Amino acid sequence: MSPRSASVNEELRRRSRERLLQATVELVAERGYESTTLGDIADRAGSARGLVSYYFPGKRQLVQSAVHRLMHLTLEAGLEREPQSADGRERLARAIDAILGLTHTQPVLMRAHMAGILQATGFVQCPEQQRLAALLRDTVGRYGSRDVDSDYPLLRANLMGAVFAALMPGAPMDAVTLRAELFQRYGLDWELGVPPGQTP
Repeated sequence: MSPRSASVNEELRRRSRERLLQATVELVAERGYESTTLGDIADRAGSARGLVSYYFPGKRQLVQSAVHRLMHLTLEAGLEREPQSADGRERLARAIDAILGLTHTQPVLMRAHMAGILQATGFVQCPEQQRLAALLRDTVGRYGSRDVDSDYPLLRANLMGAVFAALMPGAPMDAVTLRAELFQRYGLDWELGVPPGQTP
């Protein structure tokens, strides 16, 4: 049997990593961060336990990468849904709605993610985060920013602030209020994106 090519090996590694990320999302959403072990994740992914350590230095980094991947996929689906739009204001509205929607549907997962960011390891710069950042940077550019390098981090901070506010234990803010605040801040019409009560 001839050895596998480098491209085949790379694709197998990519798929293995993707399975681990998906298993992490599923398990943390079901059980919470503390009750999910790296062994559980490897078992759910059908991977050898050593592969988890090969791809990720620890559980916090794995969870952040997994959530960044989910956020990227959710944002991408929201931006590209039908009817497609190149309008920057519509795309920014869709981005806000995608992140707020994910916070509403995956509160356990998003709370674990936010808690992880505040740990000593901080914000993980992983391929999944870079893909998410590229989408948000593109959205800011299409919105009409003249300084994407400054406006992208501000959008990210505003979105993270809304997620924190929505998930605050004992004093959560409702999504409609948070959406209204973000839409006002960016001068977006309420009808853009996916207004509350509508299905995309």
